[in-house]
Amino acid sequence: MDRDSKVETFTHIPVLFNECMEALNIKPDGIYVDCTAGGGGHSGGIADRLNEKGLLISLDKDDEAIEVCEAKAKAKAEEGKTWKIVKSDFSEITTVLDDMNIDKVDGILADLGVSSHQIDTAQRGFSYAVDGPLDMRMDETQKVSAYEVVNTYDARRLEEIFRLYGEERYAGRIASGIVRDRQEKPFTSTVELAKAIASYMPGKARYEDQHPARRCFQAIRIEVNHELDSVRTLLQEGPKRLSEGGRMAVISFHSLEDRIVKEEFRTLQDPCTCPKNLPCVCGKKSLGRVITRKPITACDEELKMNNRSHSAKLRIFERTDGRTN
Repeated sequence: MDRDSKVETFTHIPVLFNECMEALNIKPDGIYVDCTAGGGGHSGGIADRLNEKGLLISLDKDDEAIEVCEAKAKAKAEEGKTWKIVKSDFSEITTVLDDMNIDKVDGILADLGVSSHQIDTAQRGFSYAVDGPLDMRMDETQKVSAYEVVNTYDARRLEEIFRLYGEERYAGRIASGIVRDRQEKPFTSTVELAKAIASYMPGKARYEDQHPARRCFQAIRIEVNHELDSVRTLLQEGPKRLSEGGRMAVISFHSLEDRIVKEEFRTLQDPCTCPKNLPCVCGKKSLGRVITRKPITACDEELKMNNRSHSAKLRIFERTDGRTN
């Protein structure tokens, strides 16, 4: 597939688009980082709001996303926009900025999770509804894929990731079933695995509103891509690079991510570890304030247009001089 075809077929509707643009409070001559470039939806919106002095840096570890965004950045360059694309995991934001000799930025955006394009592309192996190879790698150059996780992890380790990353009630039963059945033949396809997972669950669990394999597929994807570790690193390192008044906006799609974002933002605002009834002696200083007491969710109009927006939650943090109110 040529570049133009990839740009046209990389369909991705940016979730909470208007809310993100407002959250970043974009300055035309500012420096912004989109940590999850994807199809360039949010990045394109940021670029449109910058002038010739502004700079947008978009990160992604998916080669297809990089190629698509490079084509869009080239078009923006003809309008006088400066949009740099970097292949990197967002946990390496500090290294990326250091390599570009950039100390502070005016805003950071992260749309966590898997993109619609990755889910809809069968050969990427993210979907339990469309048959494809057991892959799930966001960076297709890394060695470990879903195949290795499913076919080499022991039952105890599988149960742990299903329980921790998928919050799956029947983690033990499913892990035991996978280990037993793969002795006869390794699992190789997504639909094959999804059917097997459903068969290991009690009958009533197979008829819930959501697909019975959804939680386990989420857990395997998180394990393959080390997603939660990357999110924690981004949330701990990214805000340090914000300029005064700069903002970090993060969209999460499941409770594990949202919990991490909520807790890390709260710690950035109030890092003191001293007992509440005693004077602070730990010396830890607040980096700013949490703008969103409750997460921002999609409006009714967006919910009708984009099914992916139903689980999206946006939280915003603002860098200040240490004042929290």
